[in-house]
Amino acid sequence: MHVAHLSLADFRSYARAEVPLDPGVTAFVGPNGQGKTNLVEAVGYLATLGSHRVASDAPLVRIGAERAVVRAQVVQGGGGPHGDAPADGERRRLLELEINPGRANRARINRSTQVRPRDLLGIVRSVLFAPEDLALVKGDPGERRRFLDELITARAPRLAGVRADYERVLKQRNTLLKTAALARRHGGKGADLSTLDVWDQHLATAGAELLAQRLDLVAALQPRVDKAYEQLAPGGGPVGLEYRSSAAAAGADGTDGTAGAPGDEALAGASGRAELFQLLLEALTRARRQEIERGVTLVGPHRDDLLLKLGPMPAKGYASHGESWSYALALRLASYELLCADGDEPVLVLDDVFAELDVRRRERLAELVAPGEQVLVTAAVDDDVPGALRGARFAVENGTVVRQ
Repeated sequence: MHVAHLSLADFRSYARAEVPLDPGVTAFVGPNGQGKTNLVEAVGYLATLGSHRVASDAPLVRIGAERAVVRAQVVQGGGGPHGDAPADGERRRLLELEINPGRANRARINRSTQVRPRDLLGIVRSVLFAPEDLALVKGDPGERRRFLDELITARAPRLAGVRADYERVLKQRNTLLKTAALARRHGGKGADLSTLDVWDQHLATAGAELLAQRLDLVAALQPRVDKAYEQLAPGGGPVGLEYRSSAAAAGADGTDGTAGAPGDEALAGASGRAELFQLLLEALTRARRQEIERGVTLVGPHRDDLLLKLGPMPAKGYASHGESWSYALALRLASYELLCADGDEPVLVLDDVFAELDVRRRERLAELVAPGEQVLVTAAVDDDVPGALRGARFAVENGTVVRQ
């Protein structure tokens, strides 16, 4: 799979941009602050419906504009429900996403308006390497949860609905708990919690599906991450991934369900969705008193973490800067390998990564990704692009994108 043409209207710094793309390696080169990352960010947005740089859509719209439009022609193999299959087996689809901050975004596939933005998921798949990836190792649990959930959705787009259901139920449940907590603190009559059991059921249902998918993903990633780390830093491993469940920990030793507390062995005995549903439901029951006191849901996938181990120790706090970079890159390389095994090869995006790496890691990474069907690279200067990634070049400066 590759993007054959990218069009932007009022996206970030671009009033208009038309960028024809080929398979293989393409590098966008130019001084910092000229819009290189904006181009690859647009591709990533089509793949995930989110940005790797900001949490909301407002910064994606050019200052002074009401909306932004990202449009891409995507070439895939085989047939499908949204496009025709030419004789050579290739299928071309025109995707369009209108970004409307504060309002619902709108999507089109082959000019049809009878689609939701969520329907674009799975058509463009991408794996992004960026300086922000260091937060996967050094950052908060939310960074690692997002990594898992975006990869889950890339593999099975229907799970975007499961994630949305979980977030909706969590929001409603937190509102009820917050109301109860405020009433208690101000000495008033306790809030009506008669519906809390119902919300527990809904949360456990969506949460069990999300938890099952995360556990399956971690198991599939483990050998691939270890292999990728060895390729990037020979002899530096092994590395290990351990899923830390707040539900398994809740009440195990009087805790409130903080991820990483004792009790994760309970996951080993949960062989399916029904068992995970029961695990979550029991954890919510154990944590209810503390949740009512604090006014927030304390257990569930939104409180879990992925422990990254380097040898016997957690990478966070123990790994050096170089080891942390190798770990973050290994997570992305493993994601790429997993998506390739599922079907269409994703677009590889390397956003200003090579300037952050030493020569050895730079060359190893370049050699590993060079065979990709489509690799998009951004760099401030030509010298930052390794020789293994010599291909098409675009100069990006002063709002213009010109092929060299």
